[in-house]
Amino acid sequence: MNVETVTGTRSADTAARPVTGRVLRTRREAVALRLPTRTILVGAALALAVLVTATITLTTGDFELSIPEVLAVLVGNGEGAADFIVGTLRLPRLLTALFVGAALAVSGAVLQSLMRNPLGSPDFVGFTNGASTGALVVLISIGGGMTQVALGALVGGISTALLVYLLSYRRGVQGYRFVLMGVGVNALALSVNSYLITRANIYDAVSAQAWLIGSVNSRGWEHVAASGLALAVLLPVALSQVRALSMLELGDHAAGALGVGVQRTRAVLITVSVLLAGSATAAAGPIWFVALAAPQLARRLTRGAAPGLITSALMGGLLLTVSDLAMDRLFAAQQLPVGTATGLLGGLYLMWLLASEWRGKGRYA
Repeated sequence: MNVETVTGTRSADTAARPVTGRVLRTRREAVALRLPTRTILVGAALALAVLVTATITLTTGDFELSIPEVLAVLVGNGEGAADFIVGTLRLPRLLTALFVGAALAVSGAVLQSLMRNPLGSPDFVGFTNGASTGALVVLISIGGGMTQVALGALVGGISTALLVYLLSYRRGVQGYRFVLMGVGVNALALSVNSYLITRANIYDAVSAQAWLIGSVNSRGWEHVAASGLALAVLLPVALSQVRALSMLELGDHAAGALGVGVQRTRAVLITVSVLLAGSATAAAGPIWFVALAAPQLARRLTRGAAPGLITSALMGGLLLTVSDLAMDRLFAAQQLPVGTATGLLGGLYLMWLLASEWRGKGRYA
């Protein structure tokens, strides 16, 4: 495999900034992959930040552990209290936060690119609330466990996405129409969720309301397996469509002229997005604003012309693990859910984003 340095220019909206990086080519050039230098550096920095956060999470707390003790548990040689604290309490919670944050971020990155709108997030177009509706039906009506709640969330999310897609379809699906229909369906799903809670008995209502805040507290290995499996299956599918996704950002007509099957590709990517959002919601409840903020923050750091799904996933995992760590250490007695932190930070970010878009400085303005 040959490595070749490349310097070029981006599309019209970012033509002022040069694209530098390296190209990996197979011997007969059957495969050529450009690796932008800045994207690689940002990805490495985010991965390092995730590793540092994980180290702090696993070693500190009411019962402090050394790094060698944590490593012993990770390789299967842990003993006594250290094995229980890391293997049962801290590590499943950490991995759930990491996988859920990554899934939400990739889901948001795909939707924002498809809709060419920074508000094209599963939080705003109804996917998250739709998944919550399905999960609440299971929680309140049959008191289902993890598997039943996960299935309910996936069914609710897929049904909501299908409804939004059909309502916005008119000789194809336009981004602005999809977002507007999604906002309306999102409000409808929120009303249904409120109705379900008011009709439940007091114990189910309290449990459902706590779940709706979004939390990774007391998560076990079954939550890790569910969220990790969904990410492992769906992220490669999304990555296989990155080139088509980049072309769709140019507009449907331009993408079609370049050989992209616009409606088929859009349907595949929307399905991936809703399944990622649904699996994350099933594992941790509806955690707001990670899907909105993480892709935008990653894109601003990389300054990439193409949607960076890997950097978005790392940013989403970092945001959620850091938020959960902050909630656990600052409010240890109250055990506040991580959704409290993401809601606060996300609300501030949303105000900044709307102000930036209103001034015409946003990428999609």
